[in-house]
Amino acid sequence: MRKANWPILEHGADINAGERIMRTRNISRTIVWLALLGVLSPAHALTQQELIAKIEAAGYTQVSDIKSTPEGTAVKAIKNGKEVRLVVDSSGQIKEQK
Repeated sequence: MRKANWPILEHGADINAGERIMRTRNISRTIVWLALLGVLSPAHALTQQELIAKIEAAGYTQVSDIKSTPEGTAVKAIKNGKEVRLVVDSSGQIKEQK
């Protein structure tokens, strides 16, 4: 049963140009927000194998002692023959700790 004050719309009938523009803008804004959320939020956390591969691709070897911390994932690795401590943050950035 149809409510009396709801118009039946067929292919844009009974919608003036202003309403059509506003609906299009709202839909466009929603699409943009959803796209931004997808870009800014990682789809998934890196697996341990992906994490090691990323660190090795950055020139580190012997990745070990992998631990989760509030700053990100902390690891030990070797670069240029020296042991270094790294943190890989939620965006995938690798940072050496002093």
